[in-house]
Amino acid sequence: MSTLEKLKTLRELYICRAIGFEYHKELKEIRGEPNTYIPNGIDELRQIVSKCHLCQLCKGRKNVVFGEGNIKAKLMFVGEGPGANEDACGKPFVGQAGQLLTKIIENVLSLTRNDVYIANVVKCRPPQNRTPTYEEATICRPYLLRQIEIINPAVIVALGGTGFRYLTDDETPISRVRGEIIQYKNSKLIPTFHPSFLLRTPSAKKDVWHDILKVKGLL
Repeated sequence: MSTLEKLKTLRELYICRAIGFEYHKELKEIRGEPNTYIPNGIDELRQIVSKCHLCQLCKGRKNVVFGEGNIKAKLMFVGEGPGANEDACGKPFVGQAGQLLTKIIENVLSLTRNDVYIANVVKCRPPQNRTPTYEEATICRPYLLRQIEIINPAVIVALGGTGFRYLTDDETPISRVRGEIIQYKNSKLIPTFHPSFLLRTPSAKKDVWHDILKVKGLL
């Protein structure tokens, strides 16, 4: 089975799981092909994602931005997608929004970036930093879901409406749902505004401060 076929199978398995089916960690045989399985480790998953060509975003990327941080973290941040700075270096949240996120982690949570895990819904930069399309996000979401399963954080912070929507399939505006504590599988999920929104709307920093204090309380 080719790498592309394996990745499509991975996506189909997560769709099946979302509607109630279950799978074993290792699938010995699919359609007569041996050794097709769900990646069990973060490094193995990273290798698969680094070779992904399932959607059009792969055509314009310089680097896949898989995610980084402590793979045993109790806290995970999920954003929307990489921007130009992230695409250039292959790391999430390194531009102005990333610097603001780092300040939030350090000043409010009294943690460092090495204490948490940071990822995005899509792993390749959308052109002109636009919002990922439904197709792009849906194709890439299985990678994020597997990251969450492997890391198994106690708390997940969804940064912005896109992160919240594709984690929960809930289209409630982020302004209405931010700060709520939601049970999400084995984790508590708290949506809040994306750091890039705070750069445009500094008055919203107070709301995020309160949201992150709730995160600190849960930790």
